[in-house]
Amino acid sequence: MRSTKYATYTDDNHALSEPVSAYQAVVAVNEGQRQGTITNGKLTAKIDAFKNLSFYNQNGDLLLKGYQRNRVDDMSAGSNQDKINHFNSALNIDSREFKTLTGGDFELKVRFESDPNEKLFGMGQYQQDFLNLKNAKLELAHRNSQASVPFVLSSKGYGMLWNNPAIGDVNFAKNLTEWHALSTKELDYWVTCGDQPSEIEENYANVTGKVPMMPDFAMGYWQCKLRYRTQDELLEAAREFKRRQLPISVIVIDYFHWPKSGEFTFDKTYWPDPEKMIKELHGMGIKLMVSVWPTIDETSSHYKEMQEKGYLVQTERGVPITMNFLGNNGFVDFTNPDAQNYIWQLLKQNYQDKGVDLFWLDEAEPEYTVYDFDNYRYYNGTNLQVGNAYPVGYSKAIYDGQKDSGKENVINLVRCAWAGSQKYGALVWSGDIDSSFQSLRNQLAIGLNMGIAGIPWWTTDIGGFHGGVDDDDNFRELVTRWFEFATFCPVMRMHGDREPHTVPLSQEGGGKMPSGGGTEPWAYGDQAYGIMKKYMNLRENLKPYIRETMVDAHEKGTPVIRPLFYNFNRDETAWTVENEFLFGDSILVAPVLYEKTEQRDVYLPAGTSWLNAHTGDVVPGGQTISVQTPIEEIPVFIRQDAAETVLPAFDALK
Repeated sequence: MRSTKYATYTDDNHALSEPVSAYQAVVAVNEGQRQGTITNGKLTAKIDAFKNLSFYNQNGDLLLKGYQRNRVDDMSAGSNQDKINHFNSALNIDSREFKTLTGGDFELKVRFESDPNEKLFGMGQYQQDFLNLKNAKLELAHRNSQASVPFVLSSKGYGMLWNNPAIGDVNFAKNLTEWHALSTKELDYWVTCGDQPSEIEENYANVTGKVPMMPDFAMGYWQCKLRYRTQDELLEAAREFKRRQLPISVIVIDYFHWPKSGEFTFDKTYWPDPEKMIKELHGMGIKLMVSVWPTIDETSSHYKEMQEKGYLVQTERGVPITMNFLGNNGFVDFTNPDAQNYIWQLLKQNYQDKGVDLFWLDEAEPEYTVYDFDNYRYYNGTNLQVGNAYPVGYSKAIYDGQKDSGKENVINLVRCAWAGSQKYGALVWSGDIDSSFQSLRNQLAIGLNMGIAGIPWWTTDIGGFHGGVDDDDNFRELVTRWFEFATFCPVMRMHGDREPHTVPLSQEGGGKMPSGGGTEPWAYGDQAYGIMKKYMNLRENLKPYIRETMVDAHEKGTPVIRPLFYNFNRDETAWTVENEFLFGDSILVAPVLYEKTEQRDVYLPAGTSWLNAHTGDVVPGGQTISVQTPIEEIPVFIRQDAAETVLPAFDALK
C-alpha cells in the first residue's frame, strides 16, 4: 500500500528490495458502488465507498481493516454492507492522515481497527520481557540495546511490514492500532497472509532478503570480553583454551585497540605484529574478529577529508559533533555509498589484508551522545525521515566489501538492524544490557521477536554486559544459567564488562581504556567452569543439527529460535507460552529465568511426544509438566521422532 500527497512517488523501495515472482493480480472495480478489490495470491485488498481499506484472506476472513470514524453524508454511496460496516460518526477521524509540516513534507498516521483477541509478534528488539506485543506502544527508533525492525506477525494469519525508515512510534492499543511517522514523503506498508506462521515468514523473507549460509565455524563458541588490551593478552587467552582442550571458534578484539577513533588500524604499541598473531590463531583453528566503530575523532587523520567530502552525519544546529567519547567525534554517514566504500577500503587495508576474519560493527544505531533525532541529517535525507535505515547501510558497506574481495558466507556482528539487514550478513546482538535475571528474561523475548521480525541471526552477551562481578556467587549463578541458554541461541558468544576492572596501561592511544575482569569460562570458579565446559562440548556436538537449521534460515528465512506457535500453530496454548522456545524444528528449550530456581513448569505442545534430554523419559505432548532444575541442567526436550539423531549430542552433559 502506497499513498502520497505529491504528484509522484519516490523511487525508494526501502526494505522491499528483492525481485519476486509476478502474480497475475485480479482487479475488480464497481463504479456504481464506488468500491474496488485487488486479489494477489491469497490476499485481497478492498477499498470501499468511504475510502477505507481492508484486507481479507482466501477464505474471505477479515485480517486487517482501516480505523475510520466519520459521518456518512451520502448514504446512497456504497453497498448496503459497506454502510452497515461503516462507523457513522461525528469524530471525523480518517484511517490515513497526512499532516503538513513546515517545509513541505508530512507527519503521517495510519490507523487500523483493533481486535482485542489478536496476538502480535516481531517488531525487533525492545528491552522488555513479554513476547506478545498486543497493547504495547513501541518507539520506531534505534538506541543502544533497541533495534526497531517494523514487521509484525498476527495470530489472525497476516504479517505487515511498515516499510518506512522514519522515526516515529506504533501503538497496538486495545481501541486501535496506530502507526506514526514524524516526517515522511509518503505512506508505504506491505501486507501478506498465510495459513500458518511459517508461510507468512517465508513470504516476508522473499521480499526483504535472507541471511547467507552461516559458515561452519560460526556455529561454535565465541570468546569476547571488554577488553583484551594487548596482543600478548589475547594470545595467552587463546592458548589457555587450547591447553584446557576447550572448543573455541572465534576470539574477539574489542574497541580501542586503535590509537584514535577514526584511524581504523591497530595501535602498534600494543598490537605490534597483527599478522604473526593471526597466523598463530589460525594455527589453533581460531578465527579473529575485530571491533570497528563508525566514529571519527576530529583530530584523526581522516576527519577533515571525510567532512569535506560529506561522508559524516551532519547536524541541523550546533557544532557537527555527534558523539563525545574520549574526544569529539562525528559519525560516518553510511547512507552515502561513497562513504561506505571509503570506510571499507580502510578496513580492507588495515585489517582484512592482515588476516582478520570477521568484523564487529559496533555503535550501529548510531549511538548519539544525545538522541535528538530531529538534529541530524544524512546523505539520503533527514534523520527523522530515513534514520532507521542507518544500520542497513553500515552492514551493507562491510558485506559488499567482503563479497567484492572474494569472501563467501559473510557474517558481521552488529549492534542494530532494520528490515533487510539480514541479507547483508547481520548477526545482531542485544547491546549493552545489564547483568540480572530480569535482563535474561528480556533477552528471551527479544531473541524470539527478532527472529519473527526477519532477523534469524541473533546473539546476546552471556551474563549481560554491565554489572557482573566474577567472584560473586549470585552472579556466578546468573552467568551459568545464561551460558546454558546461549548454548541454544543462533550464536553462542561470551562477552561482558566484568568487575573488578584493571587500570589503563597508559594515557596514550589504545592504552587509555581500562579492561574489565575475565570472562573466560574458568573465571567464575570450579563449579561454573565444569558446567560451562560440558555445554561448550554440547554446542560442538550439535553442529550438524545447527547446520540443518541454518540451511532453513538461509533458504527460507526461518527463525533459528522461534516461539512454540511457529511449529505448533494449531495448539492454542502454544500461542500463549512466552518462557520457552524451539531451537530449530526438534529441540524445545525451557531456560531457567529466575534465581534460586529448583524446578519449573514446562508446556509440551500437542501433536507429538517429547523426550527429556536429561532423563530419557518420553512425555506425550499437550500438557504441562514440572521438571527439576539443578544448576547444571536447563530443561530440554527433543521431539520423539528426531530423538535418534539429536539425543547422542547430549552425551556431552554426562
